[in-house]
Amino acid sequence: MANEKQKITYADAGVDVNRGYESVAKIKAHASSTFNKNVLQGLGSFGGFYSLDGENGDVMVAGTDGVGTKLKYAFLSGRNDTVGIDCVAMCVNDIVCQGAKPLIFLDYIATGKIDPDVVADVVKGVADGCKMADCALVGGETAEMPSMYGEGEYDLAGFSVGLVKREKIINGSGITAGCALVGLASSGLHSNGFSLVRKVLGEDVEALAKDMTIGKPLLDVILTPTRIYVKNLLSLADKFNILGLANITGGGFIENIPRIFPEGIGCRIDVNSFPRPEIFSLLAERSGLENKELYNTFNMGIGMCVALKPDDADAFVKAANALGEKAYIIGETVNGAGVIL
Repeated sequence: MANEKQKITYADAGVDVNRGYESVAKIKAHASSTFNKNVLQGLGSFGGFYSLDGENGDVMVAGTDGVGTKLKYAFLSGRNDTVGIDCVAMCVNDIVCQGAKPLIFLDYIATGKIDPDVVADVVKGVADGCKMADCALVGGETAEMPSMYGEGEYDLAGFSVGLVKREKIINGSGITAGCALVGLASSGLHSNGFSLVRKVLGEDVEALAKDMTIGKPLLDVILTPTRIYVKNLLSLADKFNILGLANITGGGFIENIPRIFPEGIGCRIDVNSFPRPEIFSLLAERSGLENKELYNTFNMGIGMCVALKPDDADAFVKAANALGEKAYIIGETVNGAGVIL
C-alpha cells in the first residue's frame, strides 16, 4: 500500500471536482432563464424534463454526455470499436433514471483529420450501444478540425431523448428514511475517473496489454465498455415501485446517490455488501487513496443504485438477478444528508 507521500489524487491528475460544482452553480441561472411552463425540472437531475402537449401526459426526457479521457486508451491502442457503447451508456443510463425509455440517439465525433476506418469503428460501437438500449441512431455529426487535436486523436459525445408518462416519472420524491438501496453491478471502470486512471496506470498501452496483475490484460479491463441497464430497469419498473434511480458516474457514490434524495435524507452504505472488482483494489493500492476518495471518483463495482421500500428489496434483487444483473442490497436511507460509508 502506498504511503501518504505517494498518494495520487484526482486533483494531481488535473481534475478539480470543485471547479465542476462551481460551474454548475454559475450556469443554472442562464439555463433557467430559457425555461417555459413545459420544463418540469431544472439542472441537477439525471435528465432534463419537457412536458409534451396532449392528453396522454407524455414527458420528454433528454440527456447528453461524452466518453471522457477513456478515449486516450482507445486511440493509443487502435481499439476504437467499443467506446461508442460507452457514449450511448453515459446518456441512456441517465435517462432511464427518470423512468424514461430512450427513443433516439445522436453522436458527435470531432477530430483533426478524419480517418474513415476509425470513424466507422467508433460508430459501430455507437450502433451496438443503441441496440443494447433499444433506441435508434437517427443522426450525428463528424467534424474535421485541423490543429485542434493531435494525430489520431478524437473526441466523442452523444445526445439521447426518451419518453415517459407523467405518472410513471421516477424522481425520488417518495424516498424516506428506512428505504432499501439496491446496487446493480458495474462492468468495471465504466467511463469515469480516467484522468486519475491514466495518472496511476500510465498510458503505455503495449505494457498494459501484457500486464496480467489481476488475471487478465489490464488494457482489456480498462476498455471494457460501460454496462447499459435500460432494458432490465424498464422491465423491473413495470413490476416494482422504484422510488429512485442513481447512475453512478462522475462523483461516484458520494455525489450521485444523494441527487435522488429529498431534503433531509441521506444514506448509509455497507461497502462490504458487494464485491469490489480487482481493478479498483489495484487503483487503491497504487494511488494510496482512502475509501472516501475512491467512492467519490469511481463506481467501485456498482453502476446503478435503486431505492425501494424495504419490503420490496429481496424480491427486486431476485428479479434483477433473473434478468442477468448482479444485484445486492447495499444500504439504506437515513435521516440526515450525504453518504455514510
